[in-house]
Amino acid sequence: MQLRTLRIFVEVVRQGGFSAAAKVVFATQPTVSKAVQQMEDELGVILLDRTGHRPVLTAAGDIVFRRAQAILAAREDMLREIDDLRGLRRGELRLGLPPLGSAELFAPLFAAYRQRYPGVEIRLVEHGAKRLEAMLLGGEMEMIATLLPLDDAFAWQAVRREPLAVLIPADHPLAGRPRIGFADLRETPFILFEGGFALNAVITAACQRAGFTPVEAARSAQVSFICALVAAGLGCAVLPRMIAERREQTGVHLAELDAEGVDWHMALAWRRGGYLSDAARAWLTLAHGIYGA
Repeated sequence: MQLRTLRIFVEVVRQGGFSAAAKVVFATQPTVSKAVQQMEDELGVILLDRTGHRPVLTAAGDIVFRRAQAILAAREDMLREIDDLRGLRRGELRLGLPPLGSAELFAPLFAAYRQRYPGVEIRLVEHGAKRLEAMLLGGEMEMIATLLPLDDAFAWQAVRREPLAVLIPADHPLAGRPRIGFADLRETPFILFEGGFALNAVITAACQRAGFTPVEAARSAQVSFICALVAAGLGCAVLPRMIAERREQTGVHLAELDAEGVDWHMALAWRRGGYLSDAARAWLTLAHGIYGA
């Protein structure tokens, strides 16, 4: 069984289908289907239930999926360890960042790292937190930035804890108030982020603790578009304060969010027990120096 076959199978599960997986692994849909079929023939078990709209892991498939992730991650660890023999004069850091907050937090770190270690190539991808965490566990990424809390599969180093702020239309009944609680927003639709953004779960959980489920007006991955939708009167949006303050515009009122224990806590994370390359350790050291976390 080849490593590429394992990678194809893992992506079919992650992407929820053969066609979507084919795009990720740069293969045709028939090639992906054939690879999974060959795995099933070799193992003598059915790995995916294909009767529904999306393929679903069988009990055997769940075992293979977990083991395949571990095998692929171990391969990446081996390659990074070999790279470290060459020292930081060359090497690679596979880094995953979320779209929200990366420009504000990590642009200075990128510049400092590039100046200090010009021979290290940074392979950067941007996705929502859930997708990044899956890629990290699968060995595709060595390190990611994501929100705390995290489960025990991850080790982490804090970067920044930031309070949340709320943006509402300038003609909203609450406009002018310096502090607004989630309970005050019960009748106001929410403009959320696209699926996979960890902040969505923070917002939804806080609303539920306040006694209601937020009404969703729209979703977007772009902060500027979310702010424009607020200005257009579509609803409210919750953002980290440092980001909201930089996006303030005409037609929008910015207020502090009155909610204890609700914040945006960004951290750098890696697989607990996994090999961490010299390039990644250097990134962590530099981040600690810049952010003091």
